[in-house]
Amino acid sequence: MRIEILCTGDEILTGKTINTNYSHIAQRLGDAGLEVCWGTTVGDDRASLLSAFRLAATRADAVIVNGGLGPTVDDLSQQVAAEAAGVPLVLNEPWLARMEAFYARRNRPMPPNNRKQAMLPAGAEFVDNPIGTACGFAVIIAGTRFYFTPGVPREMRRMLDEQVLPRLLASAGLQGVTRLKRFHSFGIGESRADEMLAGIEALAPGGGVKLGFQAHYPELETKLAVRAADRDDLDRKLAPIEAEVRRRLGSFIVAEDDQTLEAVVLGALRARGGSLALAETFTGGAIASRLLQVEGADDIVRRGLVSRDAAALAAAVDGAAREASPATALEVCLALQQQSGATHVLAVLVTMEGGREAGDIGGAITIGLVGPEARIMREARLVGGREWVRLGAGEMALDTLRRHLLGLPTDERLDFERR
Repeated sequence: MRIEILCTGDEILTGKTINTNYSHIAQRLGDAGLEVCWGTTVGDDRASLLSAFRLAATRADAVIVNGGLGPTVDDLSQQVAAEAAGVPLVLNEPWLARMEAFYARRNRPMPPNNRKQAMLPAGAEFVDNPIGTACGFAVIIAGTRFYFTPGVPREMRRMLDEQVLPRLLASAGLQGVTRLKRFHSFGIGESRADEMLAGIEALAPGGGVKLGFQAHYPELETKLAVRAADRDDLDRKLAPIEAEVRRRLGSFIVAEDDQTLEAVVLGALRARGGSLALAETFTGGAIASRLLQVEGADDIVRRGLVSRDAAALAAAVDGAAREASPATALEVCLALQQQSGATHVLAVLVTMEGGREAGDIGGAITIGLVGPEARIMREARLVGGREWVRLGAGEMALDTLRRHLLGLPTDERLDFERR
Protein backbone atom coordinates (compact mmCIF):
# COMPACT_ATOMS: atom_id res chain seq x y z
CA MET A 1 0.00 0.00 0.00
CA ARG A 2 1.44 3.36 -1.08
CA ILE A 3 0.44 6.12 1.33
CA GLU A 4 0.65 9.89 1.03
CA ILE A 5 0.48 12.32 3.96
CA LEU A 6 -0.97 15.68 2.97
CA CYS A 7 -0.70 18.48 5.55
CA THR A 8 -2.59 21.73 5.14
CA GLY A 9 -2.21 25.23 6.53
CA ASP A 10 -0.46 28.49 5.68
CA GLU A 11 1.38 28.38 9.00
CA ILE A 12 2.88 25.01 8.05
CA LEU A 13 3.71 26.02 4.50
CA THR A 14 5.49 29.22 5.57
CA GLY A 15 7.42 27.54 8.39
CA LYS A 16 5.81 29.61 11.14
CA THR A 17 4.68 26.37 12.75
CA ILE A 18 6.94 23.31 12.85
CA ASN A 19 5.12 20.37 11.30
CA THR A 20 5.42 17.81 14.08
CA ASN A 21 2.15 16.19 12.96
CA TYR A 22 3.76 14.92 9.77
CA SER A 23 6.68 13.32 11.59
CA HIS A 24 4.36 11.64 14.09
CA ILE A 25 2.04 10.24 11.42
CA ALA A 26 4.94 8.99 9.29
CA GLN A 27 6.64 7.32 12.23
CA ARG A 28 3.47 5.62 13.43
CA LEU A 29 2.74 4.30 9.95
CA GLY A 30 6.31 3.03 9.62
CA ASP A 31 6.15 1.36 13.03
CA ALA A 32 2.98 -0.42 11.90
CA GLY A 33 4.67 -1.69 8.73
CA LEU A 34 3.00 0.74 6.32
CA GLU A 35 4.94 2.62 3.64
CA VAL A 36 4.82 6.39 3.26
CA CYS A 37 5.76 7.27 -0.31
CA TRP A 38 4.93 10.98 -0.48
CA GLY A 39 4.64 13.93 1.89
CA THR A 40 2.93 17.10 0.70
CA THR A 41 2.33 20.48 2.35
CA VAL A 42 -0.34 22.82 0.97
CA GLY A 43 -1.47 26.27 2.12
CA ASP A 44 -5.02 27.39 2.80
CA ASP A 45 -5.86 27.95 -0.85
CA ARG A 46 -8.80 26.24 -2.51
CA ALA A 47 -7.22 25.79 -5.96
CA SER A 48 -3.95 24.47 -4.51
CA LEU A 49 -5.76 22.03 -2.25
CA LEU A 50 -7.93 20.75 -5.07
CA SER A 51 -4.88 20.21 -7.26
CA ALA A 52 -3.04 18.42 -4.43
CA PHE A 53 -6.00 16.13 -3.71
CA ARG A 54 -6.34 15.19 -7.38
CA LEU A 55 -2.60 14.55 -7.76
CA ALA A 56 -2.49 12.40 -4.63
CA ALA A 57 -5.40 10.34 -5.93
CA THR A 58 -3.41 9.46 -9.07
CA ARG A 59 -0.42 7.97 -7.25
CA ALA A 60 -1.39 6.81 -3.75
CA ASP A 61 -3.53 3.93 -2.54
CA ALA A 62 -4.48 5.89 0.58
CA VAL A 63 -4.05 9.52 1.64
CA ILE A 64 -4.08 10.97 5.15
CA VAL A 65 -5.03 14.66 5.13
CA ASN A 66 -4.16 16.58 8.28
CA GLY A 67 -5.67 19.97 9.11
CA GLY A 68 -8.32 22.27 7.69
CA LEU A 69 -11.28 20.90 9.68
CA GLY A 70 -11.80 23.91 11.92
CA PRO A 71 -14.67 26.43 11.97
CA THR A 72 -12.92 29.41 10.37
CA VAL A 73 -12.99 30.64 6.79
CA ASP A 74 -9.50 29.34 6.01
CA ASP A 75 -10.42 25.76 7.01
CA LEU A 76 -11.22 24.28 3.61
CA SER A 77 -10.74 20.52 3.79
CA GLN A 78 -14.43 19.53 3.81
CA GLN A 79 -15.39 21.82 0.94
CA VAL A 80 -12.44 20.86 -1.26
CA ALA A 81 -12.86 17.16 -0.50
CA ALA A 82 -16.50 17.34 -1.59
CA GLU A 83 -15.54 19.15 -4.79
CA ALA A 84 -12.79 16.65 -5.58
CA ALA A 85 -15.16 13.73 -4.95
CA GLY A 86 -17.90 15.36 -7.02
CA VAL A 87 -20.49 15.32 -4.23
CA PRO A 88 -22.26 18.03 -2.20
CA LEU A 89 -21.70 18.84 1.45
CA VAL A 90 -24.43 17.57 3.77
CA LEU A 91 -25.10 18.19 7.43
CA ASN A 92 -24.15 15.38 9.81
CA GLU A 93 -26.92 15.78 12.37
CA PRO A 94 -25.44 13.45 15.04
CA TRP A 95 -22.14 15.34 15.02
CA LEU A 96 -23.92 18.70 15.21
CA ALA A 97 -25.80 17.44 18.26
CA ARG A 98 -22.53 16.33 19.87
CA MET A 99 -20.96 19.74 19.28
CA GLU A 100 -23.97 21.49 20.79
CA ALA A 101 -23.77 19.20 23.82
CA PHE A 102 -20.02 19.88 24.05
CA TYR A 103 -20.67 23.60 24.42
CA ALA A 104 -23.70 23.12 26.66
CA ARG A 105 -21.59 21.19 29.18
CA ARG A 106 -19.34 24.25 29.38
CA ASN A 107 -22.31 26.63 29.75
CA ARG A 108 -21.42 28.36 26.49
CA PRO A 109 -23.49 28.87 23.34
CA MET A 110 -22.03 27.21 20.27
CA PRO A 111 -20.71 29.86 17.83
CA PRO A 112 -22.66 29.75 14.54
CA ASN A 113 -19.53 29.07 12.48
CA ASN A 114 -18.95 25.77 14.32
CA ARG A 115 -21.89 24.34 12.37
CA LYS A 116 -19.46 24.23 9.44
CA GLN A 117 -17.59 21.41 11.19
CA ALA A 118 -20.62 19.15 10.85
CA MET A 119 -20.79 19.61 7.07
CA LEU A 120 -19.28 16.51 5.42
CA PRO A 121 -19.10 15.26 1.82
CA ALA A 122 -22.17 13.21 0.96
CA GLY A 123 -21.50 9.50 1.48
CA ALA A 124 -18.38 10.09 3.57
CA GLU A 125 -17.54 7.63 6.33
CA PHE A 126 -17.63 9.29 9.75
CA VAL A 127 -14.34 9.06 11.73
CA ASP A 128 -14.89 9.85 15.39
CA ASN A 129 -13.00 12.49 17.36
CA PRO A 130 -13.74 11.77 21.04
CA ILE A 131 -11.87 14.81 22.41
CA GLY A 132 -12.59 17.70 20.02
CA THR A 133 -15.16 19.45 17.85
CA ALA A 134 -13.58 18.58 14.48
CA CYS A 135 -14.79 15.17 13.39
CA GLY A 136 -12.80 13.20 10.87
CA PHE A 137 -14.13 11.46 7.80
CA ALA A 138 -13.07 9.23 4.94
CA VAL A 139 -14.09 9.70 1.32
CA ILE A 140 -13.20 8.21 -2.07
CA ILE A 141 -11.60 10.61 -4.56
CA ALA A 142 -10.89 9.17 -8.02
CA GLY A 143 -10.67 5.65 -6.60
CA THR A 144 -8.35 6.51 -3.70
CA ARG A 145 -9.49 6.59 -0.11
CA PHE A 146 -8.73 9.83 1.75
CA TYR A 147 -8.74 10.02 5.55
CA PHE A 148 -9.23 13.51 7.03
CA THR A 149 -7.88 14.31 10.51
CA PRO A 150 -7.78 17.55 12.57
CA GLY A 151 -4.60 19.57 12.98
CA VAL A 152 -4.74 19.67 16.81
CA PRO A 153 -1.92 17.23 17.71
CA ARG A 154 -3.55 15.42 20.62
CA GLU A 155 -6.78 14.95 18.65
CA MET A 156 -4.93 13.74 15.56
CA ARG A 157 -2.80 11.27 17.53
CA ARG A 158 -5.73 9.62 19.23
CA MET A 159 -7.74 9.40 16.00
CA LEU A 160 -4.74 8.01 14.13
CA ASP A 161 -4.23 5.19 16.62
CA GLU A 162 -7.88 4.37 17.29
CA GLN A 163 -9.54 5.09 13.94
CA VAL A 164 -7.23 5.53 10.96
CA LEU A 165 -4.48 2.97 11.53
CA PRO A 166 -6.86 0.02 12.02
CA ARG A 167 -8.63 0.94 8.76
CA LEU A 168 -5.34 1.23 6.86
CA LEU A 169 -4.03 -2.06 8.20
CA ALA A 170 -7.24 -3.81 7.18
CA SER A 171 -7.07 -2.27 3.71
CA ALA A 172 -3.44 -3.34 3.36
CA GLY A 173 -4.31 -6.91 4.28
CA LEU A 174 -2.11 -6.77 7.39
CA GLN A 175 -3.94 -8.94 9.84
CA GLY A 176 -3.74 -8.75 13.61
CA VAL A 177 -3.00 -5.94 16.06
CA THR A 178 -0.06 -3.64 16.63
CA ARG A 179 1.39 -1.75 19.58
CA LEU A 180 4.24 0.71 20.01
CA LYS A 181 6.02 0.38 23.34
CA ARG A 182 8.28 3.32 24.22
CA PHE A 183 11.04 3.76 26.79
CA HIS A 184 12.44 7.23 27.52
CA SER A 185 16.00 7.29 28.81
CA PHE A 186 18.51 9.93 29.87
CA GLY A 187 22.27 9.57 30.03
CA ILE A 188 23.00 7.16 27.19
CA GLY A 189 23.39 7.91 23.50
CA GLU A 190 21.81 6.13 20.56
CA SER A 191 24.89 4.07 19.66
CA ARG A 192 25.38 2.84 23.22
CA ALA A 193 21.71 1.94 23.60
CA ASP A 194 21.92 0.00 20.34
CA GLU A 195 24.87 -1.98 21.72
CA MET A 196 23.15 -2.57 25.05
CA LEU A 197 20.06 -3.96 23.31
CA ALA A 198 21.83 -6.00 20.63
CA GLY A 199 19.90 -9.14 19.64
CA ILE A 200 16.86 -8.28 21.72
CA GLU A 201 14.38 -8.66 18.84
CA ALA A 202 15.18 -12.39 18.69
CA LEU A 203 13.71 -12.85 22.17
CA ALA A 204 10.14 -12.41 20.89
CA PRO A 205 8.39 -15.78 20.50
CA GLY A 206 7.73 -16.18 16.78
CA GLY A 207 9.23 -12.78 15.88
CA GLY A 208 7.18 -9.75 14.98
CA VAL A 209 9.04 -7.17 17.08
CA LYS A 210 11.05 -4.31 15.59
CA LEU A 211 13.51 -2.23 17.63
CA GLY A 212 14.09 1.45 16.85
CA PHE A 213 15.49 4.63 18.37
CA GLN A 214 14.73 8.33 18.20
CA ALA A 215 17.08 10.83 19.81
CA HIS A 216 15.60 14.13 20.97
CA TYR A 217 18.11 15.56 23.42
CA PRO A 218 18.25 15.37 26.32
CA GLU A 219 16.30 12.12 26.11
CA LEU A 220 16.51 9.05 23.90
CA GLU A 221 13.37 7.16 22.92
CA THR A 222 13.69 3.39 22.48
CA LYS A 223 10.75 1.94 20.54
CA LEU A 224 9.42 -1.59 20.24
CA ALA A 225 6.96 -1.96 17.37
CA VAL A 226 5.02 -5.19 17.83
CA ARG A 227 2.63 -7.00 15.48
CA ALA A 228 0.66 -10.05 16.57
CA ALA A 229 -2.41 -12.09 15.71
CA ASP A 230 -4.42 -10.78 18.66
CA ARG A 231 -4.02 -9.00 21.99
CA ASP A 232 -3.01 -12.13 23.88
CA ASP A 233 -0.39 -12.99 21.27
CA LEU A 234 0.86 -9.40 21.36
CA ASP A 235 1.26 -9.48 25.14
CA ARG A 236 3.06 -12.82 24.89
CA LYS A 237 5.56 -11.43 22.36
CA LEU A 238 6.12 -8.14 24.14
CA ALA A 239 6.42 -9.26 27.77
CA PRO A 240 9.89 -10.86 27.64
CA ILE A 241 11.37 -8.04 25.54
CA GLU A 242 9.90 -5.33 27.80
CA ALA A 243 11.46 -7.01 30.81
CA GLU A 244 14.82 -7.35 29.05
CA VAL A 245 14.87 -3.71 27.95
CA ARG A 246 14.23 -2.64 31.53
CA ARG A 247 17.00 -4.95 32.75
CA ARG A 248 19.58 -3.81 30.20
CA LEU A 249 18.90 -0.08 30.26
CA GLY A 250 18.29 -0.16 33.98
CA SER A 251 18.25 3.13 35.87
CA PHE A 252 18.76 5.13 32.66
CA ILE A 253 15.04 4.66 31.88
CA VAL A 254 13.25 7.75 33.20
CA ALA A 255 9.71 7.06 31.91
CA GLU A 256 7.66 4.81 29.64
CA ASP A 257 5.07 5.38 26.91
CA ASP A 258 3.18 8.66 27.53
CA GLN A 259 4.80 9.24 30.92
CA THR A 260 7.23 12.13 31.39
CA LEU A 261 10.19 12.45 33.73
CA GLU A 262 8.49 15.29 35.60
CA ALA A 263 5.31 13.24 36.10
CA VAL A 264 7.36 10.32 37.44
CA VAL A 265 9.11 12.64 39.91
CA LEU A 266 5.86 14.17 41.13
CA GLY A 267 4.27 10.74 41.41
CA ALA A 268 7.14 9.50 43.57
CA LEU A 269 6.88 12.58 45.80
CA ARG A 270 3.11 12.20 46.11
CA ALA A 271 3.44 8.52 47.01
CA ARG A 272 5.53 9.42 50.06
CA GLY A 273 3.56 12.52 51.01
CA GLY A 274 6.44 14.75 49.99
CA SER A 275 6.72 18.28 48.70
CA LEU A 276 9.33 20.18 46.72
CA ALA A 277 11.04 23.56 46.50
CA LEU A 278 13.37 24.55 43.65
CA ALA A 279 16.28 26.90 43.15
CA GLU A 280 17.56 27.42 39.58
CA THR A 281 20.23 29.43 37.83
CA PHE A 282 20.68 29.71 34.05
CA THR A 283 17.73 27.41 33.27
CA GLY A 284 15.27 30.31 33.37
CA GLY A 285 12.86 28.39 35.55
CA ALA A 286 12.56 25.55 33.03
CA ILE A 287 12.49 22.87 35.73
CA ALA A 288 9.63 24.51 37.62
CA SER A 289 7.81 25.07 34.34
CA ARG A 290 8.02 21.39 33.42
CA LEU A 291 6.77 20.28 36.82
CA LEU A 292 3.92 22.76 37.04
CA GLN A 293 2.47 21.61 33.72
CA VAL A 294 1.66 18.25 35.32
CA GLU A 295 -1.83 18.00 36.81
CA GLY A 296 -1.73 18.15 40.58
CA ALA A 297 1.73 19.73 40.75
CA ASP A 298 0.37 22.76 42.65
CA ASP A 299 -0.17 20.54 45.69
CA ILE A 300 3.47 19.43 45.73
CA VAL A 301 5.65 22.29 44.44
CA ARG A 302 5.88 24.74 47.34
CA ARG A 303 8.27 27.36 46.00
CA GLY A 304 10.59 28.12 43.09
CA LEU A 305 13.47 30.59 42.94
CA VAL A 306 15.06 31.60 39.64
CA SER A 307 18.22 33.68 39.48
CA ARG A 308 20.88 34.69 36.98
CA ASP A 309 23.77 33.26 39.01
CA ALA A 310 24.67 31.40 42.18
CA ALA A 311 25.67 34.55 44.09
CA ALA A 312 22.28 36.20 43.60
CA LEU A 313 20.49 32.95 44.39
CA ALA A 314 22.35 32.47 47.66
CA ALA A 315 21.71 36.08 48.63
CA ALA A 316 18.00 35.60 47.96
CA VAL A 317 17.69 32.78 50.48
CA ASP A 318 20.10 33.72 53.27
CA GLY A 319 21.46 37.17 52.47
CA ALA A 320 25.03 36.08 51.69
CA ALA A 321 26.34 36.10 48.12
CA ARG A 322 28.63 33.18 47.25
CA GLU A 323 30.07 31.57 44.15
CA ALA A 324 28.73 28.33 42.71
CA SER A 325 30.00 25.29 44.57
CA PRO A 326 28.67 22.15 46.23
CA ALA A 327 28.78 23.96 49.58
CA THR A 328 26.69 26.83 48.18
CA ALA A 329 24.18 24.40 46.66
CA LEU A 330 23.82 22.66 50.02
CA GLU A 331 23.38 25.91 51.94
CA VAL A 332 20.79 27.16 49.43
CA CYS A 333 18.85 23.90 49.78
CA LEU A 334 18.86 24.02 53.57
CA ALA A 335 17.81 27.67 53.70
CA LEU A 336 15.03 27.15 51.16
CA GLN A 337 13.83 24.05 52.98
CA GLN A 338 13.46 26.05 56.18
CA GLN A 339 11.65 28.90 54.41
CA SER A 340 9.27 26.76 52.34
CA GLY A 341 8.65 23.81 54.63
CA ALA A 342 9.15 21.42 51.70
CA THR A 343 10.35 17.92 52.42
CA HIS A 344 12.73 18.02 49.44
CA VAL A 345 14.70 20.87 47.89
CA LEU A 346 16.48 20.73 44.54
CA ALA A 347 19.06 23.35 43.56
CA VAL A 348 20.76 23.68 40.17
CA LEU A 349 23.74 26.02 39.82
CA VAL A 350 25.27 26.49 36.36
CA THR A 351 28.46 28.38 35.53
CA MET A 352 29.01 28.85 31.80
CA GLU A 353 32.44 28.45 30.23
CA GLY A 354 33.56 29.99 26.95
CA GLY A 355 35.04 28.29 23.90
CA ARG A 356 36.43 29.11 20.46
CA GLU A 357 33.49 27.57 18.67
CA ALA A 358 29.82 27.59 19.60
CA GLY A 359 29.93 23.83 20.08
CA ASP A 360 32.86 24.18 22.51
CA ILE A 361 30.87 26.34 24.93
CA GLY A 362 30.20 24.38 28.08
CA GLY A 363 28.88 24.67 31.57
CA ALA A 364 29.83 23.43 35.01
CA ILE A 365 26.71 22.07 36.71
CA THR A 366 26.28 21.68 40.45
CA ILE A 367 23.15 19.94 41.72
CA GLY A 368 22.16 19.98 45.36
CA LEU A 369 19.41 17.81 46.80
CA VAL A 370 18.20 17.82 50.38
CA GLY A 371 15.49 15.56 51.72
CA PRO A 372 14.64 13.64 54.89
CA GLU A 373 17.95 12.08 55.94
CA ALA A 374 19.51 12.86 52.53
CA ARG A 375 22.06 15.43 51.38
CA ILE A 376 23.25 14.77 47.86
CA MET A 377 25.71 16.76 45.77
CA ARG A 378 26.20 16.07 42.05
CA GLU A 379 28.74 17.84 39.84
CA ALA A 380 29.01 17.52 36.05
CA ARG A 381 30.27 19.36 32.98
CA LEU A 382 28.45 19.52 29.66
CA VAL A 383 29.81 20.91 26.38
CA GLY A 384 27.80 21.80 23.27
CA GLY A 385 26.47 25.34 23.47
CA ARG A 386 24.19 27.29 25.78
CA GLU A 387 20.94 25.53 24.86
CA TRP A 388 22.58 22.10 25.15
CA VAL A 389 23.80 22.97 28.65
CA ARG A 390 20.46 24.49 29.68
CA LEU A 391 18.47 21.44 28.60
CA GLY A 392 21.01 19.01 30.02
CA ALA A 393 21.18 20.75 33.39
CA GLY A 394 17.41 20.69 33.83
CA GLU A 395 17.13 17.04 32.84
CA MET A 396 20.07 16.02 35.03
CA ALA A 397 18.58 17.77 38.05
CA LEU A 398 15.18 16.12 37.66
CA ASP A 399 16.83 12.76 37.02
CA THR A 400 18.94 13.09 40.16
CA LEU A 401 15.75 13.67 42.15
CA ARG A 402 14.02 10.74 40.42
CA ARG A 403 16.91 8.40 41.19
CA HIS A 404 16.97 9.42 44.83
CA LEU A 405 13.23 8.99 45.27
CA LEU A 406 13.30 5.55 43.63
CA GLY A 407 16.38 4.34 45.51
CA LEU A 408 18.68 4.33 42.45
CA PRO A 409 22.32 5.49 42.29
CA THR A 410 22.52 9.25 41.83
CA ASP A 411 26.16 9.40 40.70
CA GLU A 412 25.98 7.14 37.63
CA ARG A 413 28.09 8.67 34.87
CA LEU A 414 26.33 9.92 31.72
CA ASP A 415 27.63 9.39 28.18
CA PHE A 416 27.84 13.10 27.38
CA GLU A 417 29.50 14.29 30.59
CA ARG A 418 32.95 15.81 30.15
CA ARG A 419 35.79 15.71 32.62
